[in-house]
Amino acid sequence: MSSIKDMIKSGAAAALLVGALAACGNTAQSDKKADEKPTPSGEDAAGPVDNGASVKAAALPDDMSQGLLVALSQFEVGPDKKVLPKPGPARLDIFTREGGAWRHQMIEDATSNVFHKAFVYTPPGGEPGIVTLGAMGAAVKIWRKKEGKFVAETLWEKDFGGKFSRMRDAEVADLYGDGVPTIAVATHDQGVVATVRPNKEGGWEVKEIDALKDTFVHEIEIGDLDGDGKLEFYSTPSEPNRLDGSEQSGHVMRYTPTDGGKGVVVADLGNRHAKEILVADVDGDKRDELYVAVEALTEKVGEEVRVMSPVEIRRYDAGTDPTKGAVVGLLKDRLCRFLTAGDVDGDGKKELVAAPFSSGLWLLRPGADPRAEWDKSLIDKDSSGFEHSAILLDLDKDGRDELYVASDKQGEVRRYVWNGGGFDKSVISTREVPRSVFTWNLTPVPVELVK
Repeated sequence: MSSIKDMIKSGAAAALLVGALAACGNTAQSDKKADEKPTPSGEDAAGPVDNGASVKAAALPDDMSQGLLVALSQFEVGPDKKVLPKPGPARLDIFTREGGAWRHQMIEDATSNVFHKAFVYTPPGGEPGIVTLGAMGAAVKIWRKKEGKFVAETLWEKDFGGKFSRMRDAEVADLYGDGVPTIAVATHDQGVVATVRPNKEGGWEVKEIDALKDTFVHEIEIGDLDGDGKLEFYSTPSEPNRLDGSEQSGHVMRYTPTDGGKGVVVADLGNRHAKEILVADVDGDKRDELYVAVEALTEKVGEEVRVMSPVEIRRYDAGTDPTKGAVVGLLKDRLCRFLTAGDVDGDGKKELVAAPFSSGLWLLRPGADPRAEWDKSLIDKDSSGFEHSAILLDLDKDGRDELYVASDKQGEVRRYVWNGGGFDKSVISTREVPRSVFTWNLTPVPVELVK
């Protein structure tokens, strides 16, 4: 395996460091000044992406009712501005648009060294808060702002007994059909998938539904592929991460809690695997589809990792043979860890955005046959990152989804808006040392929740 120093340079450090090195200490509060604090932008200003269209920069509202949660891991920076192989506390950046500028707040938790995800959650009859998924140590917590400070309540905390202990991904829905919003959670490295929900006694009930030794589960998605009115959740178990170009097998599982929750393989990826899936009705047929970003087949030649077969975006409908997903897109890249769906132009039809490792941001539109290869166009070639977190959201409430992206290699959190022929780009924040953080997820947050 490459040295830690080489992996930091290559942008792959988090895959090893976040799991291998654990931080310790006490919880830090919001608004703490960090060595590598992002600089919010008060301008609309990065201008249009070079996509061949002559466009005018999109205006930003002075105020927006929704902000952005940016879940990340951070690493110490030396006096020479070199990134050190030493993780800091788990960190959540909070950006809100207020008074014509982007406002920044921060939550840190020194009991973990990464927040893999954060999202808004409201327990029945309780106060809404921000749920975080921590790793090394593994904990699901909910944060609420009280008297100007964020205070955490732990919902589930566990050492899974392997080399790593990580809460890796989660989604929320009424999975048991009883009106209670339930959190489905994926973990490392014993393949545990679980549900977390409030109980009648005011505490939290955890049900571990599946487990598989020495297995990483990176992603959870929720939907209803077969249209029977019962929600399923989907996960991506695979062999532990490898960074040397060797094969890493995996598959996609389906669980239906109202039917007992037994796992069923819905995508058999053979000697390949996926760390990103999406369940959504992108083609508008009123039935969810499963999209799987199958990582490239690679080989190592000397110190170089070469792509032998590119990233495939495969589509699975209810009843699809697990070995026969339809390839709707190919990306000349090693990996793709974010797919997001939305309506960028306000025409009532959804598009798919793929954010692979190094080849830029891509817009995909289904055609007359949504199981055939989709139309694909480049949004921005100058956007990249190991995770390359991205999400489509209508934060400005104009009826069109904007694209929000953490371009970690460029050290920016960005906003892209469709202008009729391409995308206008603006910068929300910049970092002096781009590779001092790895961004794992972006999600929306109501402004009133973080005031």
